[in-house]
Parts: sequence; C-alpha cells; structure tokens
Amino acid sequence: MIPRVHKRGSNTFGLLIYLYGKGTHEEHVDPHLVAAWDSFAPDPGRDPQATKRQLQQLLDQPVQTLAESRRPAKHVWHLSVRAAPDDPVLSDEQWGEIARRMVAATGIAPAADEAGCRWAAVRHADDHIHIIATLVREDGRRPRLNNDAKRSQAEARLIEAEYGLKQLSTGDGTAAQRPTSAEHHKAQRQGRERTAREELRESVRRAVAGARSDEEFFDRLAAAGLLIRKRAAPSGDLLGYKVALPDDLNKDGEPVFYPGARLAPDLSLPRIRERWSGDAQDVPAARREEAIRTGPGSPASARRGTASAVWQAVLVVDHGEDGVAAAHIAAVGEVLDALAKTSAAHTRRELHDAATAFERASRSHVRAARGHDRALRQAARDLVQGGPALGRGEDGATTAMAIDMLFFLITATAHWHARKGHAQQAEAATRAAEHLRTAYQAASAQPLGVLYQRGRRLSRPMLQRQTALLREALPELAEQILAEPGWYALAATITEAEAAGHDPAALLSDVAARRELGTADSISDVLVWRMRRTADLPADASQLPETSTAANRSAMRRATTRPSAPGRRRSGEESPRQAR
Repeated sequence: MIPRVHKRGSNTFGLLIYLYGKGTHEEHVDPHLVAAWDSFAPDPGRDPQATKRQLQQLLDQPVQTLAESRRPAKHVWHLSVRAAPDDPVLSDEQWGEIARRMVAATGIAPAADEAGCRWAAVRHADDHIHIIATLVREDGRRPRLNNDAKRSQAEARLIEAEYGLKQLSTGDGTAAQRPTSAEHHKAQRQGRERTAREELRESVRRAVAGARSDEEFFDRLAAAGLLIRKRAAPSGDLLGYKVALPDDLNKDGEPVFYPGARLAPDLSLPRIRERWSGDAQDVPAARREEAIRTGPGSPASARRGTASAVWQAVLVVDHGEDGVAAAHIAAVGEVLDALAKTSAAHTRRELHDAATAFERASRSHVRAARGHDRALRQAARDLVQGGPALGRGEDGATTAMAIDMLFFLITATAHWHARKGHAQQAEAATRAAEHLRTAYQAASAQPLGVLYQRGRRLSRPMLQRQTALLREALPELAEQILAEPGWYALAATITEAEAAGHDPAALLSDVAARRELGTADSISDVLVWRMRRTADLPADASQLPETSTAANRSAMRRATTRPSAPGRRRSGEESPRQAR
C-alpha cells in the first residue's frame, strides 16, 4: 500500500473537480465517497441532488469562520493511498476504514477527537483513493501534522499486515522523486516508454559517471542532446543547473526544465561536485601524464581494470567503515551506468536494467566519505573513455569477468543495506543482482565455451592431476565443483596458470578465500574469472596456444619436478571421479 502526501493547496473546489472528474484520459470511473468526517456528507458522485460546491463549502466552513488574517494560505491537504499492483481489489467499506485510519494516524482527525479537521475520501478507481482535508479544526486550531508522510507510511505497513496485502518497504526520504500522474499521461500521449523525468535522470547519471569537473559534466550533458540552463550567483559562481528534453514542451510550447535535485537527491550540483572533489589530487602525476600521452585504453583493458577495482571494493563494503562503504556503493552506480552505456547489444538491456534498479541502492542516510571511492570512479571513467565493446573476443570475455565481480559486489551491498535496516535499498540491490545474473549468462557463454572445450581436450593424466590438486586446495568445495559443467573450464584455467609460472593450489586457495561463494550459480565459473584476473591470463582463451599441447607439457614437467604435498595424488594416479 502506497500513501503519498501531495503538496498543499488553496483551492478546495479545484481539487474536488479533479477527484470527481473523468481524469485526463477518462480513467476515473464512478467517483464516489467511501468515507468522510460526517456520515451525512453530500456525495456528488452517487447523489444526484448533491453538488461539488456543497461539499466544498462544508469542507471549508471551519476555514471561513476564522478572520481572514488567521486563515492558512495553503489550507487544502491531499493524500492518495494506492494498493500495490498484486493486491486484491478492496471493497468500499475496506477503503473507508483505511481512510479513517490514515486521517487518524496523520493527525488530520485523531481517533475520538470530535474537533478534528473535516475530510472526505473519494474513490474513482479500483486500486486507490484520494483523501482531501481542510487544515483548520472545528475548534479553530491547526492540526499537528509533523511527519505526516512518515506516519502515513507506518500506518500503511500495519494495514498491509492486517489485510494480508503485499508488504512494502517504508522509504527513508532518499529516494528520487517519482513521476506524477500528469507526467505519466503526458508520456503516453507522446508515445514515450518513460517519462521525461526518468529519461533525464538516466542521462544525468550517465554524464556524471567518472566525470571530474563541471566543464566535463556539462559537455557530456550537451553531447547527450539535453537542453541546459545554468544558475549563477552575482559573483559569477555556478550554483546549479536545470535540464530538459528538446521535445518535451509545456502548453506554451516551451521546454520543461527539471533542476538536478528534483531528478534525484544526489544529482544537485553541490552533491555531484562532491564526487570529483578528491579525484584530481588523488591521481598520481605520472598516471595523469601517461593518460594524456596514451589516450583512452581499449574496452577490454577498461573492463579488466573494472574487475580489479570491484574485487577490492567487495572487501571494503564487507569490512570498511560506514562512510567509506557508502562512498564505494555510490560509485558502483557510476560503474554500472558506464558499463551499460558501453556494453554490446546482447548484454545492454540487462545491464541497463541493473543500473536503473541499483540507482535506489546507491543512496542512504549514511553520508559517503568521498575520495575513498576513486578507484571505482576511475574504472567508470575508463569504461566511458574506452568506448563501446563489441562483445566478442577479449571484449566479451572481460565483460563477463567484470559482470561476475560486480554481481558479488552488489550482493555485498544488499547485505550491507540489510544490516543497516535500509529495506528499499537492499531490495533494489537484490533486483540489480538478478539483472546482472542474466547479463552474465549472455556475456559468458562464448568465452566459457572455449575454455570448456580446452578442458575437455586435456590429457587424462592432466585432468587426474588437476582433480587431485582441486581436492587438496579446496577440500570442502571440490566435489561440488567437479559435478559442475564449468569444471572443465576451470581445469583449463588451472593448467594455463601453472604454465605461466603460478602455484595453482595457492592461487585456488587465495581466490576462493577472498569472498564467499554461496550466492554463485556456478562456483567453477567464479573461480575461473578470479584466477584469470589474478594470474593476469587473457580473459579470452582463444588468444592462447592450445592448452593440450604446450601448456600440458609445461605443467606436467613442473609436476614431475615439484615434491608432492602430503595427501596429493601423483600425476599417474586416478581420482575416484575420473576413474568412473
């Protein structure tokens, strides 16, 4: 159940005209009262003798009895209460009881208080009601409406439990402002899938990702085709900005501008500037000079760098201080926006949806300690500057690697928010993780297929040896991994890592210990990408010589010269699984 306190107004009759009208798209069906301060209140919807003017005059009567100087300038209070999409259709009697509970909880008409404000609840659709009230009590005093929005949310949670409705999460005031009904209807008339507010929010988020200055930010907004208005102080200092879509016009044919703060709390100019406030001094001079000299890297190198930054960020979110963790979580949103913007066609939709879902998880009341997130912000910048990935070869494989790492970081974020009691943020992070899971499946199919075939072509002695090595390094996970289809891809990766001079048992133990694996669909897949990143192996194995020849011989030579650890089978022995 979703209650929403609207802006206060001064025109009772005007709001009644809307509530009893047909709606902008004739969506209002059978408008009628379901409850009111007085059971004999006129109902212009069902009583042909009653009029909206009569109802307005009765609602406004306590206001009119006051001297004009004492009347509140904005005396009309408006609350809408909407059922969740999956909730059953409630009866008029149930909606009437919900209305009475809402006006009592918010302070409009406290229970057993006969001098409360006058109010009326109008139902003009199956799934919601509107409550209108006038903000002068019968005794001439003003109602106490402190935190009326929060109190309506708390009452909604109780109603959900008592009526068996879908349990929603109470917000904490950090969510982006939702589009209004008028904005939704306008988008429908214009044939848009989303409202102008939603399109602008996404465009601004993408412009922020990895940006380091006002100039770069506004250049990106202009390149995205947005109209921009800047607000400056008399001194010339820039104070804020507004953006508009060129084809989103008002009734006078003028563009409709939205301030950044009305798109999302963290998109005001001061909050955006916090992101890059520590970037410049934190980037070593040598690195800045190198970046200027070499220009942007390849999409694949940007994705590999992203995987490394994300890998380190998981530990921070799991174990870091709250402010530092919050900064990393906010920066993850930039990485997702940059990855979605530059992704190949077969992963673009799910990555876009992941970034959109995670937007809610990127903000909370825990203030981000900016500057600690520079590695993730640099990763977002590198993704944008690296440009679009083609989704094949190293591009596609490193995309899978980055998505795999991001899945675990966002899962850690969901756990962090849950520990803090941030229900909406935890739910948003969980939804983002599900979109990443789907994107990963699309991105990883080809590169893991190559590794799988290489693993299948490994010699029998080599597979036996890798099986024994796995059981030695990860005794608690070995049998589960050996039962997974991805085992052959992991066996090929172990062989390549050993041929490159790494100790495969130590490498396996290290990458498995760095983060829990219980949320993974395939442990072997996760270990493949962690090993390839840590051992600096190409993500796309098709670039390497065939592992069944050179790497096989090299690894076998190492095995014959290295003393066997206690409990390790020698290369000539069969493992129980391989002997089947």
